[in-house]
Amino acid sequence: MSSRLTRSNRAGWGFALPGFVLIAGFIILPFFFAFWLSMTNQRLISPNPTQFVGLENYRNLLGLAVITLEPERGADGAILVDARGEAQYPRVRTITRSDAFPQYRGMREWFRWQSGENVKVVIASDVVFMKALVNTLTFVLVVAPTQAGLALVLALLINQKLRGINIFRMIYFMPVVVSIVVVSLLWRFIYDGNDGLLNNLLASLTFGWFTPVDWLGNPDTALGSIMAMSIWQAVGFHMVIWLAGLQTISPTLYEAAEIEGASRLQTFRYVTWPGLRNTAILILIVITMQCFALFAQIDVMTKGGPLDSTQTLVFQSVERGYGKQDISGGSTISVILFLIVLTVSLIQRWLTRER
Repeated sequence: MSSRLTRSNRAGWGFALPGFVLIAGFIILPFFFAFWLSMTNQRLISPNPTQFVGLENYRNLLGLAVITLEPERGADGAILVDARGEAQYPRVRTITRSDAFPQYRGMREWFRWQSGENVKVVIASDVVFMKALVNTLTFVLVVAPTQAGLALVLALLINQKLRGINIFRMIYFMPVVVSIVVVSLLWRFIYDGNDGLLNNLLASLTFGWFTPVDWLGNPDTALGSIMAMSIWQAVGFHMVIWLAGLQTISPTLYEAAEIEGASRLQTFRYVTWPGLRNTAILILIVITMQCFALFAQIDVMTKGGPLDSTQTLVFQSVERGYGKQDISGGSTISVILFLIVLTVSLIQRWLTRER
């Protein structure tokens, strides 16, 4: 018996070996290599020798501080105001470029808020990276639940034995099979501020009252526009996964619920949703990973603009590593992104654990 098990294990490890080699060669080893590069000042092309700098790259990316600016006062102690009647405050650069505050040297203002007479200013070592981090987290928090919920609604609608229902399944799934680059180009024309389809459609629906908007050229609408396009493009893929989960639920459970007089809402709550638990976990993890990997839409549609309003972590990693040849900075962002994704995955796993 032991010899049979040994031969079986050898065969299993033999079949699994190519997969392990590919994973090690393209995932595990590159990650450790990226971690090593993040501890150096390596550039893609540079005549200078590579030096070990420790955690300096991480400090340059994650450095944050809050400073307080007091209003400027005249000789009589009154607060000075500008032409608009607003209180005047010292410039942030008087602190970040002062020898009296070496811990703030090189940092830039990120945002500020009023606190009584004073102003609280958040300064960062790398404002662009911080914007990319916030944009990525915002994208995940908005797109992941919206896309999952919309995909579930579509799956419930087409999970019926009706004539021609396969046509609707094909229509909903069609955007998934189209390249994301092609989809991004099409939606860039739709969002065009001059003669885009969206502006023309809204103008027609409002009988010309709607003022055209440069959806991708306005910092207030650029990220939201990319979110809407991303939800539309991938919702069909997750709809298919929901549909597969729905079809694994036994029809006898629905028959029992109907006999007991359960309403549609009660049937969904006590029959459908518990049966979709494992499917929901899979979809939540898949969507989260896809959202954190946001790159193609940004690269094709906005290049991170306008005013860095659509910067993301993956785009920043590629832009710095290859665009600016700062391979150590790009590797640092990749390691930080990996740690964020790992943390989010562990939290998701803990929240969806068996109870």
